[in-house]
Parts: sequence; structure tokens; C-alpha cells
Amino acid sequence: MKKTVLLLLAAILTISSSVTRAAEEDHAYTMGPVIILSYIRTQPGMFEEYMRYLSTTYKRIMEEAKKQGIIVDYAVYQTLPRDAQGADLILSVKYKNMAVFDDLQSRMDPLAKQLFGSLPKAATASADREKLRKDVGSQQIRQLILK
Repeated sequence: MKKTVLLLLAAILTISSSVTRAAEEDHAYTMGPVIILSYIRTQPGMFEEYMRYLSTTYKRIMEEAKKQGIIVDYAVYQTLPRDAQGADLILSVKYKNMAVFDDLQSRMDPLAKQLFGSLPKAATASADREKLRKDVGSQQIRQLILK
């Protein structure tokens, strides 16, 4: 009887450790936050003006989005352009995960309405920013957190 119980316990331990090991071996990482990078080239002579926009309107939107949990964080980076069309600024916005993008517009629209008065006014303001800068591309990256 003792021998049967010991064999049964050994089998259970072997199976449970194999399952645990298999789960750990699936991936050496977990999916982390998602970051959207926007590459911006300021128009000649408009760097300071665009920075004023970023430090006022843009900052208000991002801080409110952060406060509401829509975004995790945001940042502005200056960079040396690689060529005449390259970015001189990089804007980053960090999101908790990919699921945030499912309802992002419905969560951001109220912020745009609050700041600009309406969505058409927000769209006009966006078009007006083209006098200050040119969007030269964007990139989505996702952090992989190593186990």
C-alpha cells in the first residue's frame, strides 16, 4: 500500500513539474507596454513655436489622458536628423497594452472637444500645425519583458 501511494505521489509530482516547466518554457518574456513614436520635422524657423504648442496644448491633452489612465506616459525628444527630410523631434506616447487601442478614439474625443470645443475645430487645429511641422513617419513598438 505504501509503495502504491509513493508511486502515485511521485507520478503526480513528475506531471506537475513537467506542466510548470512547459508553461515557463513557452516564452522567455511577457508582452509589455506599447509605445507609439511620431517622427516630426519642424518647419524652418518654427522649432520654438512648435515647442510652445507642445508645452501648452499638447501637454494639457497628454496630462489629462494620463490622469484618466488612457496613456501611461509621454515624452518629447530632440534628435539630429539623418538627412534633409529627417525628424528633429520624436514624440512618444506609452500605452499599457494593445487593448487600449480598441476604444482609444472614443476615450480621446471628449478630451479634444474639451480643449478645442468640437471635433471639427480640433481637426482644423491639427491642420494648422502643419505650418509648424511635418509628420515624417511613425512607429509602433512593444516592450518585451524578459522573465
